[in-house]
Amino acid sequence: MMSKTDPDLTHMGSINSLSPLLVAFLETSIFGFLIGLEWHSYRRAANKDLGFGTTRTLTLLSILGYGLAVIDPSFIAYGVGLLVLGALLSLAYWYRLTRDKDDRLLSTLIALVVYLLGPLSLHGPLWLPIVFMIVVLLLLGEKPGIRRFSDAFRHDEALTLVKFFLMAGVILPLLPDRQIAGFIDVTWHQVWFAVIVVSAISYLSYLAQTYFFPERGVLLTGILGGMYSSTAATVVLGRRAQKQPEPQTRLICVAVLLATTMMYLRLWVLIVVLGHSQTATHIAAPFALLILSTAALAWWQFRRVKVATAPQTEAPPSHPLEFSTALLFAFLFVFFATLTHFVVTDYGVSGLHVCCRSWSVLPTSIPSSCRFWTENFT
Repeated sequence: MMSKTDPDLTHMGSINSLSPLLVAFLETSIFGFLIGLEWHSYRRAANKDLGFGTTRTLTLLSILGYGLAVIDPSFIAYGVGLLVLGALLSLAYWYRLTRDKDDRLLSTLIALVVYLLGPLSLHGPLWLPIVFMIVVLLLLGEKPGIRRFSDAFRHDEALTLVKFFLMAGVILPLLPDRQIAGFIDVTWHQVWFAVIVVSAISYLSYLAQTYFFPERGVLLTGILGGMYSSTAATVVLGRRAQKQPEPQTRLICVAVLLATTMMYLRLWVLIVVLGHSQTATHIAAPFALLILSTAALAWWQFRRVKVATAPQTEAPPSHPLEFSTALLFAFLFVFFATLTHFVVTDYGVSGLHVCCRSWSVLPTSIPSSCRFWTENFT
C-alpha cells in the first residue's frame, strides 16, 4: 500500500502527476467542506441552531489538521492540536449541557472526524479518505432510516450475526484446502463454503423481509441467490415456504422462478467469459428462450399474487441461518461430487454426459458436476 507522499506516485497517472501534498490538501479541504455542508443541513432539518461546527468551521478544522501533520511528520504538533481541540470541544459540550441540557456528542464527534482527514489524506491510500467521507455522509444523511432500523432491530439479532461471522470469518479460514479423500473431489474448505453460501442466502432473505422489504424481500433473495447458486436459493426458499401461508408461498414460487432465470443468464455469461464465444453464439437462442419463458412465468405468477387476497403478516423464521438445511446441501454437494468422480473414472467423459442428462431433474447435482467439468475438461 503506497502513501501519497511516496515519490513513485509522482509518475502515476494524471492525478498523481500533481504534487502529492497538493492532492492531499485538495482532498482534505473538499471532503471537510462536504461534511460541513451535510452537518449544516442535518442541523437545519432538526430545527437546531448551528452552534459549534458550521461549514466554514469544519473546513478550516480539516485544513488545520492537515497543516499540523505536514509541518511535523512526528505528529507531535498534531497531537498538541488534538489536545487543544479536545479542550475547546469539552468547553462547548459543557456549555450546551448547562444551557440547553443537550448531552448529545454528535457535533463533538464530527469535529474530531474532520480533524482526522488531513493525516488520512497524507499517509493513506487514495480511496481511504473517500470511503471515510462517504460513511460519514451516509450516517448523517440517513438518520430516519437508521432510526427505523434501530427501532426494529430485535435483541437476538446480534447473536445471529455473531454466529454467521463465526462460520465465515473464523471456521472457514481454519479449514484445510485439501481433498477430503482421494475419491472425493472436494476439499474441506469447499464443503464449509457451501454451508456458508446457503446460510448467507437464508440470512439475506431474512434481513430483506424483516427490515428492508417486508412485502417483496423474498424476490430480492431469488434474484441475488440465483446470481450465485440457484440451487442453494431454491433449497432455502423451499424450506421457508413450508412455514408460510398461501400468499407468501406464491411469492416464494415467484422468487424460485427468478432464481432459475438468473441461473440461465449466469451460465451463458460464464460461457462467454471463459472464452467459448462460438458455443455462446450457438446456444444464445435456446438460452434466450429459457430466460424469457421463466421470466414470463415469474411475471404471470407475480400478477396472480397481486390480485390475491391481502397479504398476511409473516412470522419471522426462528432459524435465520437455516444451518440444518445448509448441512444437508453440503452433504448432497459431497455426495454428487463423489458420484461424479466414480462415473468419470469408470466411464470417462461420455459417462459424465449421460449422468448430466439423467441428473438434470436433480438440481443438487448441478454445482458439483459443472465444477468438475469446468476444472478438468475446459
